[in-house]
Amino acid sequence: MTSAVPPPLRLQFRGGDAGNWRVRRQLTIAGESLPEVAHLDTAGTASPARWILTGFTSNLRYTAATERQVLAGIQAPLGRPEARLAALLPIRKSPRWWALAQDERLAIYRRSQHYAIGLDYLPAIARRLFHSRDLGEPFDFLTWFEFAAADETAFDHMLDRLRASEEWQYVDREIDYRLAAAA
Repeated sequence: MTSAVPPPLRLQFRGGDAGNWRVRRQLTIAGESLPEVAHLDTAGTASPARWILTGFTSNLRYTAATERQVLAGIQAPLGRPEARLAALLPIRKSPRWWALAQDERLAIYRRSQHYAIGLDYLPAIARRLFHSRDLGEPFDFLTWFEFAAADETAFDHMLDRLRASEEWQYVDREIDYRLAAAA
C-alpha cells in the first residue's frame, strides 16, 4: 500500500517592507539581482511587494524510492520553533541544462552528489523545493531552508559543497537571501 501524495502547494514569496521574515542579507551569486527588500512575506498577507516569486511543490524528480524512504525517516519539518533562521535561494539553470535529456541531467545530479550532500545536513536543516519554470517565472527553482542559529555554519558549508559541484556549472542565476523570523 502506498501513502497518499499530498496535493501541490503553491506559494508566493513576496519581497517588500513587511513580512514574517526579516532579510538579514541579500547576496547575488550569479546573474541579475532583484531589488533589495527589508522583509519577505511567506504568510500570504496582502502587503505591498517590490517583487513576487511564485512556485509549487512537486514530486521528487531525481530521487529514487529508497532515497525517499530515507528522507522521510530523518527530514525535519518546516516551522520548528528552534528554526528561527531561513534562506531563500531562487535559482535558474542555463538553457544548456534544459537542452540535456532527463537521463543526462540525472547523471549530472548523481555525479554532483546533490542528494548525498543534502543528507549530511539532516535533520538540522529543513528544506522544501518549489518549482517555478513551468509557471514562466524568472527562476526555475525556489529553495526554502529553515535552521537554528547554531546550524548556520553547517548550512554555509552545505552550500559551498553544492556550489562546487558539476551541477552548479549550469546555474546562471542565483540569489541568496538570509532571513530571521520577524516575530
